[in-house]
Amino acid sequence: MINDIKKTAESKMQKTIEAFKHTLAKVRTGRAHAGLLDHITVDYYGSDTPINQVANVTLIDARTIGVQVWEKNMAAKVEKAIRDSDLGLNPMSMGEVIRVPMPALTEERRRDLTKVVKGEAEDARVAVRNVRRDANNDLKTLLKDKDITEDEERRAQDDIQKLTDKYVAEVDKLFAEKEKELMAI
Repeated sequence: MINDIKKTAESKMQKTIEAFKHTLAKVRTGRAHAGLLDHITVDYYGSDTPINQVANVTLIDARTIGVQVWEKNMAAKVEKAIRDSDLGLNPMSMGEVIRVPMPALTEERRRDLTKVVKGEAEDARVAVRNVRRDANNDLKTLLKDKDITEDEERRAQDDIQKLTDKYVAEVDKLFAEKEKELMAI
């Protein structure tokens, strides 16, 4: 029972870290990367479809993303979707390939993005702590039902706290890396 609670808690904490990594990948730095456009959807015959399912997204160089649409009639829609996204990008159509140059970030924009990332990091920390709280509540329920002893509960809580510390440290490490990446010119 205790091991199940620990495994569930660790699994949820790991998912929190994965979600945080996914969120960090969306935050634009000065460099281009193909995953930047993953969350943008295009109207594809009446249904919203991610860009990477209607086009090939590649890197042309360090500051340019190339989007090669599989159907020529979709090029204008893809270009419009990129332009209308929250990333502030200005795509240029060049025949079959849409070039998406990455503008350099200003110092002010870098600071704003750092604040956004800091908020996301705090949300991830809170999520990890919520998992800890839920696991501890499950342990208290087991104790109340006399399924485990107080010593077992205390040991399990200590183990869950160690897991929490480990995953909060992971969030902090990821945040520090992203902050360094954002502030690099």
